[in-house]
Amino acid sequence: MPHDDFPAGSVWLVGAGPGDPDLLTRKALRLMEAADIVFYDALVGPGILDLIPTRAERVSVGKRSGRHSRDQGTIDALIVAAAATGQRVVRLKGGDPAVFGRTAEEVAACHAAGIPVRICPGITAASAAVAAAGTSLTLRGVARRLTLVTAHAQAGVPLVLDWQALADPQATLGIYMGRTAAATVTQQLLAAGRDADTPVLVVVNASLPDERIIRGRLSSLAFLVEAISASDPAILIVGEAVGTASIAAPVRQREAARP
Repeated sequence: MPHDDFPAGSVWLVGAGPGDPDLLTRKALRLMEAADIVFYDALVGPGILDLIPTRAERVSVGKRSGRHSRDQGTIDALIVAAAATGQRVVRLKGGDPAVFGRTAEEVAACHAAGIPVRICPGITAASAAVAAAGTSLTLRGVARRLTLVTAHAQAGVPLVLDWQALADPQATLGIYMGRTAAATVTQQLLAAGRDADTPVLVVVNASLPDERIIRGRLSSLAFLVEAISASDPAILIVGEAVGTASIAAPVRQREAARP
């Protein structure tokens, strides 16, 4: 097949989406099929990896909380080294590369080495989460703004965010990597004036067969995440928009709403 946009010695940062292979873009699949080597994240599931051709080399560079297998500098160097040998390199990232995907560092490393690099977007976890719940990230006249933040912080380092801005009642707040910080998020949002009855949505393994959807209120957010394993990716959505459940929402693996 032609590789006009994927010449030898170049790199594509490819979004793998939330996990369901059916949600992978056609372009992402085409790039994966053309790759000579694929560096993939821990959040890229087996259903996606199975689509990589057997002739391509697969290299896991996954980083999960508490179990960092490769530091970012090492990943950058591996990508550049592979492209420098003339290989077509895919850097496969869960979700969308531009949303908390360390894309800037990898692009900068390629540019510094004179390696052509491009980005293929993917469906991010926040979009997959509300789709699974049959609701929306925005709501006309109620939720006019969407803010995405990461709650990941180094051990022993406090989570520093603009809580006053995040407590805006007309905004939907999507919190990536927020399970361990749920209690802090609740405390800070309430202290900044967010209503305790604000609807929250917790989605675990969005789009996958073992997906779990948990609904509740902001005041109970820390309780809602207690049953989530540390190894299961979860996203927290806070805002009035997610309080409007669609009757068409799927029912698979759904948990009952919590108080």
